[in-house]
Amino acid sequence: MYPRRSFAYLVVLAIAGLAATAPNSAAQQEQTLRIGYQKYGTLVVEKARATLETRLAPLHVHVTWTEFLGGPALLEAMGADSIDFGITGDAPPIFAQVAGVPLVYVAVEPPSPHGEGIIVPAASPIHSIADLRGKKIALNRGSNVHNLLVRVLQSGGLSVIDVQPVYLKPSDARPAFENGSVDAWAIWDPYLAAAQTALKTRLIADGVAAHDHVIDENREFFLATRDFATAHPEVLKVLLADLKQTEAYASTHHAEVVQLLAPAMGMDPAAVRLAIDRLSFGVQPIDAPILAAQQNIADVFASLNLIPDKIDIKDATLPKPPTF
Repeated sequence: MYPRRSFAYLVVLAIAGLAATAPNSAAQQEQTLRIGYQKYGTLVVEKARATLETRLAPLHVHVTWTEFLGGPALLEAMGADSIDFGITGDAPPIFAQVAGVPLVYVAVEPPSPHGEGIIVPAASPIHSIADLRGKKIALNRGSNVHNLLVRVLQSGGLSVIDVQPVYLKPSDARPAFENGSVDAWAIWDPYLAAAQTALKTRLIADGVAAHDHVIDENREFFLATRDFATAHPEVLKVLLADLKQTEAYASTHHAEVVQLLAPAMGMDPAAVRLAIDRLSFGVQPIDAPILAAQQNIADVFASLNLIPDKIDIKDATLPKPPTF
């Protein structure tokens, strides 16, 4: 016969059993996906539609959203382990990789070469790329327009040493542009569209040169920390699949997207519509040609001493690219 156990003893055993299983349940409930987004683009639409939260609920994943003024700040947060996933233009991940941010490329959007540009006031004496020589050009250091400026100057027979870059965030660059502290402004949408609709400006160049020759593809990359992508492939797969659906919706519903975004962005609907109309939709997997294009940008930056060392873009990829 087994010895009799007291009620108190059995209660202790029961509590111990519950305690042993509690950490697993808590871990499921507390899992969080931290997304960094910018003022404009697919992730803003994704956030507004709130479909991702629904799809991740069965996996017990909570989603948080943090807005950033530009790609460099977003990737700085990724390097500080403040976010797990985000989107930037082509140049920011190159600067971030040099700085040791543990990022990986997980997906990309089609080129949007008209979604960035170099503008001047309408009355400016600057009428060509050659006229930029010696001029002060505002831009956000390490952003997608850093690459645009390099490409545009090259197309006109100039180099970055022939102009005076003034590194300003968009919020500081616009007043500098309006008060004449700088001669030109290299900027991306929606800030470009906002300036074009609200101010008297002229476009000196964008990602497309004469005769429809693309000089800068202006791609947007979806990036994640290596730890997140490696530890949570199932969450990443759901996220990318939902982004694919969001982009399919956005590509055919521009008017609805503008109604969705304009209030959230605090921008004039006309500016948002201009930006949306020249944005390309359709999230795609990372492939060899896209990595080669990124490598070319990195090599040019290294040759111009814009980054201190050469890097291998393949070091910022996963052994097995995610599918969606």
